[in-house]
Amino acid sequence: MRMKLNKSSQLVLVSAVSLLAALLITACGTLTVDFVYVTCSKAAGPNNYGEIDVFEVNSMSGHMRQIPTSPFFSGGRNPVAEAVSTDFSNLYVVNQDDNTIVQFVIGSDGKLYPQNTVNTPGVFPLGVAVSGKHLFVADLYQPLPTCSNASPCSGSVAVFPIKSDDSLDKPVVNASISASYWPLALPGSPTNVIVPTAITISGSGSLLYVSAFDATAGGGYVFGFAVNSDGTLTRLNNGAPFPVGTHPSAITSTGSYLYVADSIKSVVYGFQINSGLLTSLSGSPYPTGSSPSAITVDATGKFAYVANAQDSNVTSYTINAGNLSRTGVFTTGVQPVAIGIDPSLNQYLYTANFLGDNVSGFQVNMNDGSLLNSQFSPYKSNSQPTAVAAVPHGSTKK
Repeated sequence: MRMKLNKSSQLVLVSAVSLLAALLITACGTLTVDFVYVTCSKAAGPNNYGEIDVFEVNSMSGHMRQIPTSPFFSGGRNPVAEAVSTDFSNLYVVNQDDNTIVQFVIGSDGKLYPQNTVNTPGVFPLGVAVSGKHLFVADLYQPLPTCSNASPCSGSVAVFPIKSDDSLDKPVVNASISASYWPLALPGSPTNVIVPTAITISGSGSLLYVSAFDATAGGGYVFGFAVNSDGTLTRLNNGAPFPVGTHPSAITSTGSYLYVADSIKSVVYGFQINSGLLTSLSGSPYPTGSSPSAITVDATGKFAYVANAQDSNVTSYTINAGNLSRTGVFTTGVQPVAIGIDPSLNQYLYTANFLGDNVSGFQVNMNDGSLLNSQFSPYKSNSQPTAVAAVPHGSTKK
């Protein structure tokens, strides 16, 4: 049976459809809760640059979709890390093969506008963090002519002041060696090759920690620094690093606690921070999946999440007096290497899946920290995603 509509019914139907369309358009404009920036390392474009995918996150479903102008060139080759300015108005992207950091202004629509590029003091930058008016970067090798993959030397840390226009000034000078970096070296064993793996800020920007391993003699470490008001660094613990596992692969801090993932032992080590010094937590270490590659803690400090690269999943934990209790395991795309939580609602979690060429999205249950796949997750990215960063929608200046 075929229904025939009279003219007035057709008008009502058309009005309803128009209203629905208007509501959908309005929703598209107002339901974006975050913009997520995913660096992709595989070369693209005429200059063999890496790319940055920009996803908008729906506040109702967590669904992620790329904005129409995405992707953007990263401004260099092999982007591997990124960080957002404290006011969410700028994105800083580390291009490892060019030894550069590129500053992008973030538009109100999520678009990226490249501004300035600086070179890191060392060779092959691998991690970056921002706190207030300083940017911190870890380089795989110190800036010595003899340092290379064939002839490696220890890594280093550098500090860039952030100027009033959010561009990066010249790196801060380490007066003790008359150079613009702080070497990562073992006291008493200066020839051991120390390989940094990750970097994090704690204590409202007053403390800096770098995870690393000894490629010469074996063993993992965390190097701790006090950050002075002028950006200079002072080694903690009388210059000695804190022993941590075998091969630290990721690091994060809540302010009171520090967590370090070990990719060889497949555990997370937990520490309480006391005036910058680290004291092992009673239940540490905590089991993870195979080859943990990234770790994050939600904004409330109640839950922790570890991306396990080899198992292609995320392990969730509750946090009680710093100790971690495993609560679940959730499947991601293939080989997650980065993880983050949305800064607007603290409700959505996402991973960059290097071999899956996609991004997994989850909704966080704030009662127990469990994860539920976001609508239509995972989401296609460009090739070999390496890092994630996010800003709240409506927080940018441009």
